[in-house]
Formats: sequence, C-alpha cells, structure tokens
Amino acid sequence: MDWFEQIDGYCERTDFSYWSEPLNAVTNLAFIIAALILWRRGSGVPLARVLLVILVAIGIGSYLFHTHATIWAVTIDMIPIGIFILVYLFAVNRDIVPMAGWKALLATTLFFPYAWLVVWVTNQLPFFHISNFYWTVPLLLCIYAVGLRDRPGIASGFLIGAAILSLSISVRSVDESLCDTIPFGTHFLWHILNGIMLGWMIHVYTRHMLATGPAER
Repeated sequence: MDWFEQIDGYCERTDFSYWSEPLNAVTNLAFIIAALILWRRGSGVPLARVLLVILVAIGIGSYLFHTHATIWAVTIDMIPIGIFILVYLFAVNRDIVPMAGWKALLATTLFFPYAWLVVWVTNQLPFFHISNFYWTVPLLLCIYAVGLRDRPGIASGFLIGAAILSLSISVRSVDESLCDTIPFGTHFLWHILNGIMLGWMIHVYTRHMLATGPAER
C-alpha cells in the first residue's frame, strides 16, 4: 500500500494543494467546539470525558484528511470514528441498558457482525451504498430507542441523534452528484451536523449519568 497515494473524492477539491478544501477543512472545528462546550459538564463522568477526547481526535483526523488527502490521512480520519462508535456503544450497554462490564463488552463486539450485515444490505441499495457503513449508526440508535422505550428521555435522545445523523449522511452522499450545481459541494455540512450530533449523543449519555447519581452507577 502506498500511504502517500492521494485521494480526490469531494467536489471542493480541484487539485492536491494543502488548502484545496478550505470549507471541508475548517468545518472540522465543529467537533472541537462541541467538545469544549461539553467538557466542564462531563467532569463527573469519566467515560464522557474519554468520548470528548475522541471527539477532538475526530476533528483533527478529518482536518488532516481534507488538507493532505492521502491514504495515511484518511486512515487517521477513520480510526477515531470507529473508536468513538465502539466506546459509546460500550457506555450505553454498561451504563444505560445496563449490563455487567463483561456482558457490555461482549454486546459491543456484536457491532462487527451487525455492521457487516448492514453494509452488505446497503450495498444493494441505490443511494445508500455511497455511505454504506455510516448507516449502521442511525439504524442502531433506532433499535436501542425501541429497546429503551420505557425511558422516554433516552429513547427520544437516541431518535433525535438518529435523525440528525441520517440528514448528515444524506448530505455527505449527494456531495459528488451536485458538483455541477454546488461547486464547493455539501461535504462541509457533514462535519457541522456530525459535530452537533456527536455532541448531542455525549450530552444524552452525560445527562443520564449525572441524573442516576454515583450510587446507581
């Protein structure tokens, strides 16, 4: 593999200069701003703080990808996203469902076969195949919302997150098809909406943890 192979996958990029994607690069501040806003509130919830650090890493990784546009940069972009999904899922399984630690860890590993199945299905569908992996998350949030329907605050929080992310994935998926109409593309909205969505999901988890109190955790 050539780690320095360059990638051009977005409307905004017209060459391989560093600032060829200014909107796509700068809008990664959404992740860092969300983390800064939520940092103080997460002080009493260690796993929330971990998620906020990962959120900053997502912003940095995506910034590097949209400036360097190489294989190594897209790898740095994708790794924090995967880690965030797994850590958040573990947090939900352990602290919201709730499950014992080892059961929560085991349930979290089930994400891998679940994701494989969803990607396989979405690959067969027009439009959905463009962002196949990302659709695993809003679908999973809806599944958990149904399972936690007896707790309206959590269920509605998950459904709001699923709705924001579905919109975000949709604008990501139409980026290249709208290049003639919108030369700078729509991918920058993916960053802004994801910063809002991931911040919201951390808020939902933190709110639950602070409401339950130390004795119930």
